[in-house]
Amino acid sequence: MKNYFFIFLLMFAGKFVFAQDKPAVKKVKDTIKTEVVNVVSSYTPKVTDAFKIKKKPTIKLSDKSKKKKLSYQIFPAPVASTFTPKKGALKGVDFSEREKLYKNYLAVGFGNNTTPYLETFLHHSTRFENDFGLYAKYISSSDPVKDTDLDSSYSNLLANFYYKQEDRYFDWKVGLDFEQNKYNWYGLPNTAYNSNVIESINEEQAYSFINLHGKITFEDNYINQAKVAISYFNDDFDSNEVSVSIAPQFQFSLDRFIRNSNEIILDVSLDYLSGSFNQSYENTNQVDYSFFTAGLNPSYKLKFYNFDINLGTKIYYTSDIENSLSQFYVYPDVKISYPIIANFANLFIGAGGDLHTNSYKQFTDENPFISPTQYITQTNEKYNFHGGINGKLSQSISYNSRISYKQFEDKALFSVNNSKSDGTTIASGGINFLGYEYGNSFSVIYDDIKNINFFGEVEWDVSKNLVIGANGEFNTYTPKQQEFSWNLPKLKSELFAKYKTAKWYAGTTIYFASNRKDVQFAGAFPSLSSPINLGRYFDVNLNSGYKFSDNLSAFLKVNNIFNNNYQRFTNFNVQGFQVLGGITYKFDF
Repeated sequence: MKNYFFIFLLMFAGKFVFAQDKPAVKKVKDTIKTEVVNVVSSYTPKVTDAFKIKKKPTIKLSDKSKKKKLSYQIFPAPVASTFTPKKGALKGVDFSEREKLYKNYLAVGFGNNTTPYLETFLHHSTRFENDFGLYAKYISSSDPVKDTDLDSSYSNLLANFYYKQEDRYFDWKVGLDFEQNKYNWYGLPNTAYNSNVIESINEEQAYSFINLHGKITFEDNYINQAKVAISYFNDDFDSNEVSVSIAPQFQFSLDRFIRNSNEIILDVSLDYLSGSFNQSYENTNQVDYSFFTAGLNPSYKLKFYNFDINLGTKIYYTSDIENSLSQFYVYPDVKISYPIIANFANLFIGAGGDLHTNSYKQFTDENPFISPTQYITQTNEKYNFHGGINGKLSQSISYNSRISYKQFEDKALFSVNNSKSDGTTIASGGINFLGYEYGNSFSVIYDDIKNINFFGEVEWDVSKNLVIGANGEFNTYTPKQQEFSWNLPKLKSELFAKYKTAKWYAGTTIYFASNRKDVQFAGAFPSLSSPINLGRYFDVNLNSGYKFSDNLSAFLKVNNIFNNNYQRFTNFNVQGFQVLGGITYKFDF
């Protein structure tokens, strides 16, 4: 046992000795540190991630947050006062009796110089939102101008038919207009015409016009509306004129690009005019004319602070087909207004221009005594700069004033024709003179003219029954080639008054025009001309009526009260004193 123990100690001691002699090994230092890396990624929520709170939260308010009850106490004290209220009196309000409106009326009358008069309007509508009707007017007079060698009679007939339908997405209307006007070239010059010449003159002229037109209006569409018209005009001398017009209007919204913006309005026009005359005034050559015009007129309205601004332009392409000429025209179309004093003073300025296609029908409306021998062309209104101020001087007085500067190329002027007869002859070269070749008709002369215009008007509502007003216009004309602006007065004015009660109504209009210039000729065609002066004139007209009942009333019209013998056009005296009376009957079917 001791031997075993001794051996164990030797082995343990040997092991210890060898362990101490073992060389030390140097360890490599670890430089890697441990760190925490947070990975952040975007979170995409899903419906399944949400959860619903099943419990309703209960909110308990503390006593401090509760409303306190308020108590009021009044402590009256007597105050000495010397005010003694007066008893109120009931005042009546003057409600004017509402006039009953009728859908139809018929007016008939008669006047001096054998003047019958007829006017009517008849129409009917159904519960299917349609409406159709007729308007007609006729007046004539038998030789109303005194001391004329030729007949001065005239007659005017006008008739308009229409049909209108309202559908779900659009409304449409068609119409047919007809006119028949008869006049006489009664204005012979001062040259002495013998009785044989006067007997040979056929002074009659008649104009006929028919116009078929239509209009369609859309709701909530790019096309606002579209108009179409086809017309035909002729006279007793085989003159004829055809006109075709197409005018759609478009609107384009800018909301996709600019919020709260207005629409751009685009007016498009396509016009064709063609006509012919059997001969010119100088010779027997036929006169033809034909024009095609296409126009674009975009415009945009906006409000900038207190400025109302309308921005636009007019672009035209026109072709003179007979002369093989084509041109482009571009005009500004700008209007700006600003309220200096709201409702009382509004300042406005503008710049524009336009292309006007003249027509034989238009000229006869302005002067029915022109000859059927005209040269027709277009008028270029190159510039039109204008500005002014309008508003109210008080709640009952309104006014409007404007000044403008215009420049025209080929503006139409009326000038009397040179007589082809010397007063004793009725023919030349074996060809008889026509009824308008005795110095008793007019031709259109074109010239480039600069025009400065001053215009003003005022209207005063004196009471609910009486309104009076006036307007005036002053012009300066600077022609380029002509000596004067023929038959254009520098000053025109008008005074008017209207009075109306439950039973009576009355009105007056006074016209005034200053001197005008025209020409006179030294002899028979062709001869030299010299300017003459057409005197100023004023014309006073009255109209009145009495209401017997809601259906029946009487009217009276008196024109040229002072029987002034003035010339509206050279050698053409107007009618003297005229009176026309009649009755009007209103009714429903």
